[in-house]
Amino acid sequence: MDEKEEDKSEESKQNHIIYYKSLSKIISNMEKEIDDEGEPAVKEHLRSRIDAIEKDRKRIRDLFPDMKMEEWDDNTN
Repeated sequence: MDEKEEDKSEESKQNHIIYYKSLSKIISNMEKEIDDEGEPAVKEHLRSRIDAIEKDRKRIRDLFPDMKMEEWDDNTN
């Protein structure tokens, strides 16, 4: 299977930053939901979703290795 070449243009970078920010917000909301949730199965499901989202965030960071972690974090505030 052919792999698609990722767009690393400035426009793509800005779009990925916006997406990364939205993923960070989703993770934050899920963490709050885990704290409020009493059902262990639901907590485990949410944790597995967070793990998947974290993998996507890493994929995005790897696309733009010139950005430091602090820059990604700055863009999530």
